[in-house]
Amino acid sequence: MANVSSNKPGVYEAVKKDGTIYYRASFTYKTKHISLGSFDTADTANKAYNEAHMLINSSLTLMEYNNNYILDFKKWVVIINFRDNGLYIKTPIYLRNKMFYYYLSKSEYYIFDVDDLFYYSTHSIMKRGGHLFVADFGMQVNIASRYGIKNHAVCGKDYYFVNGNDHDYRYSNIVIINKYNGVTFIESEQKKYLSKIHVNGDFIIGRYNTETEAAIAYNKAIDIMASNNININYTKNYIDDISRAKYEEIHKNLEISHKIYNLRI
Repeated sequence: MANVSSNKPGVYEAVKKDGTIYYRASFTYKTKHISLGSFDTADTANKAYNEAHMLINSSLTLMEYNNNYILDFKKWVVIINFRDNGLYIKTPIYLRNKMFYYYLSKSEYYIFDVDDLFYYSTHSIMKRGGHLFVADFGMQVNIASRYGIKNHAVCGKDYYFVNGNDHDYRYSNIVIINKYNGVTFIESEQKKYLSKIHVNGDFIIGRYNTETEAAIAYNKAIDIMASNNININYTKNYIDDISRAKYEEIHKNLEISHKIYNLRI
């Protein structure tokens, strides 16, 4: 059922499918109509409306938020960012110089380059099991993959944050050490790149002089196992810095551990 205006400014009465009446609040700022949420009573919705106007006309900061306010913290972020920076963004983003903060809560936020603003203004970040996700084309996508971090990569081993802040996802702050599946850089050894694959435990494929060789060796191990009817859903490495002919030459000539050829499960 369509909303019906109540006798309180910015408050609209609505009815759920089960016949329960509830109230929606909204207000307009700089010609932008902003929804403030749904509430059980008209009085609470009206308080949310008044609070939004108070925020727009005050100098309150995000750090002054507490649970005594009616609006939730993320709505504060949206309104205060609009007030301070003149840009309405529906996700809880606060703009700063050449970067922005994306707030999951008052105490937890992530830093991104301004180049990512369009993406995160149209994709809401969710957190599950310590990982950050967005819904993209009907799937949950780990945002770390946007920065070249593999799903099972280990911070400090496969990548690291330059300033030590693992909430700072600016491109200049993320260094990828091991960008390929199954490949590990080992500084102390003469052959710097170890390639291994997990099949009921880790099997070493070999040690190689270059990262590209180690990545192709991983792919070759998958091909060998597939020829032996070991069809596990591995993700092959995509090598984009050499030609197809060069890839096939390296693939053909690379030495692979005999354990891979003899592996049976």
